Order: sequence, then structure tokens, then C-alpha cells
Amino acid sequence: MSAHKFHVNSQNSKDLAGFVFCILVGTFDMHCLGGRVLKPELLDTLPPEEARASLADIVRINKHWGGLSTLRKLVDEAIPYDEAFTFLDVGAASGDMGRAVLEARPLAHVTNLDYIAAHLESCIGARVAADAFSLPFADGAFDYVFNSLFLHHFTGDQVAALLREFGRVARKQVLVIDLWRHPIPYYFMSLTQPLFGWQPVTVSDGQISVEAAFHASELCELAARAGLHDIRTRAYIPAFRIALSAQVQDCVER
Repeated sequence: MSAHKFHVNSQNSKDLAGFVFCILVGTFDMHCLGGRVLKPELLDTLPPEEARASLADIVRINKHWGGLSTLRKLVDEAIPYDEAFTFLDVGAASGDMGRAVLEARPLAHVTNLDYIAAHLESCIGARVAADAFSLPFADGAFDYVFNSLFLHHFTGDQVAALLREFGRVARKQVLVIDLWRHPIPYYFMSLTQPLFGWQPVTVSDGQISVEAAFHASELCELAARAGLHDIRTRAYIPAFRIALSAQVQDCVER
């Protein structure tokens, strides 16, 4: 059975069980076992009313499938609980991650940034539409610069450039959450679509995103290329997320 010919049928549990078994034992050619594969995603090309439905799916995925739990662990490890801090969320989209930071850390001041202004409609806090490669902020303008499910859209050279720019704007640390390139999250969206009713764009973009995602060692290398220091990564299961924290070079002086 080839992966691209398999279709989920909610009435056929035997086929589903057999497919899961194939994933576990690796009996056919799997996606996401090689290097990164970048393809265009559909979400950023959609008109606002169509994009909202897929953005809502992403919020559900973050809430129930590991995005927010990974964020809580990353923030708890990187930021002292009683610290008042400024926090820039790059590629914030609907702002659910920044909202979670505000709920967990009442002393935080969150700024949401996205290239597409319409994506920021439901964000809480300051909103900025701007290019992540050229952030409209002074050096060290924020204590922490964060992004979630953002870097996998870009080539390795672009990721290094983005992390370098985030390091310029961060006074203390750059924080990253992204996907782990692995067959299980790749097939998750299509297998669970009949159960959870994901939007077709969410399923398509989800698989494209996982193929473009990282291993922890790859993110660590790109952060080092960007000139960041004390780089720490951790992979989380079953979320299949990678969290990275890194110090900026001159955080003490800033």
C-alpha cells in the first residue's frame, strides 16, 4: 500500500489499523524520513473569510494537540515566573500563543506581529503588520522574541537570517516552537480529518508544513549560524514539537 493512495474511511477500521501498523513498523516508503522539502502553502493566499476557518483549526491544534503545552514548558523554563517582560510574537496569526502567554503570565506585555494584517484581527494586545526579515523595532526592543510554526516556511539561509534579526530585537532570548519532521504528524491531519472536520486547506498545509519542518539538531545549527548563544532544544512527544531557547550575544549589556 502506498501512502499517497491511502484514504481514510471511518467505516473501515481494519484499513486504518493496518495503516497505523505500517507507520509503526515502516513497511512502505514514508514521507518525512529524508531532508526538508519546501512547498508553497495555501493559507497566506486565501481571502480573509476563508483564512479564518483554517486559522481556527490551527488554534484547535495548538490547544488540544501540543502547541500550548509546549509553549507553557518553554516559557516556564526560560522566563522566571515573577518577571515583568516584553514579548514579541512574530508570525502571530490569530494570536492564540500570545494570548496564552498573557493568561499564564499577567506581568507580560505582548506584541503580535504578522505580515498579513487581516490575520491579526482576533489578537489581544498590540498588533503590527510588518516583514519579519526587517522588524520595525530598535535593537533590544523586547525582552523575548518568539515565534511558533513560522520558521519552517523558509529555507535554511532564510531561517538563519530571521533568527539573526530576532536576536537583534531581543534583549534577552529568542524562543522558538516548530514542528518535528516525522511521519506521525505528517499523516495525523489526513487520518483524523473525518473525526475532527479539519478544513481541506488545513490538511494540505499541515502535511506541507511537516515535510518542511526540522529535527532539533537542524534548528540548533541554524541558531548557531545566526550568532545566538547557549542554544537549547527539546523535542516533545506526543506533540511532535521542537522548542528552542537561545541567548542573544550581548544580553547582559542590553
